[in-house]
Amino acid sequence: MSAHHSDDPAGAPAAPAASVEGATVRYRTVVALDGVDAEFHPGVTALLGPNGAGKTTLLSLLSTARRPDSGTVRVLGEPARGRAATLRVRERIGMLPQSFGHHPRFTVREFVEYAAWLRKVPARDRRQRTQEALRLVDLERQADQRMGALSGGMLRRAGIAQAMVNRPALVLLDEPTVGLDPAQRVGFRTLVKDLGERTSVVMSTHLAEDVAQIGTRVHVLLDGRMRFTGTAAELCDRAPGRAAGAPVDGPSLEAGYLALVQQDGARV
Repeated sequence: MSAHHSDDPAGAPAAPAASVEGATVRYRTVVALDGVDAEFHPGVTALLGPNGAGKTTLLSLLSTARRPDSGTVRVLGEPARGRAATLRVRERIGMLPQSFGHHPRFTVREFVEYAAWLRKVPARDRRQRTQEALRLVDLERQADQRMGALSGGMLRRAGIAQAMVNRPALVLLDEPTVGLDPAQRVGFRTLVKDLGERTSVVMSTHLAEDVAQIGTRVHVLLDGRMRFTGTAAELCDRAPGRAAGAPVDGPSLEAGYLALVQQDGARV
């Protein structure tokens, strides 16, 4: 059954894969997140905002890498606090940071198998899970290539493979299309959209076009505060002069996003 459907025969919406309530994070004198409320449901949810808006900080809460100074975080049904709960959650999360470390002499297969070991995939299952992850991102033919020889697009695909090798219930992607050329970006968006059919995906981005092509649900974060929660179509509807019921497209979503930013007076 698709991740978009509920197990409830009455058709009630699926429980969120993760949520934050009143989350505040401070870095010395800077408030990175200011009382943020958000839910992240099965499928792809886009976290849209300019650089410095607090997107990476919010992902760090969802990944359990840090705790909020105040507020609550729940991930995969667990309150994200306490060592035992945190370890349980981490084994069920996949993460692709904006910049991820890798040894350039590792082959793609070795890189993904190493990620499987880190995420405690049983030794007997690692080779199969690695093959499964490489097949998912269409890198089976590149399995024995060195990581240092991959193009930007293939490197991102390898990053997705390592994030998926433990069959995660939640995948976190931080600015995954940055640095890709237009053709690579189109292919990567298709891959992320397909992932949303399998699991819950949260993708942070500052590119409205990514949201138009991938995200059905959108959170807009500006200066550490949540300023919009809704569908991509609802964000498009904020564009000046937009016809009612017009299809979602990149220019309309960009215009709706900019109207929200200007209304808020946020930094871009």
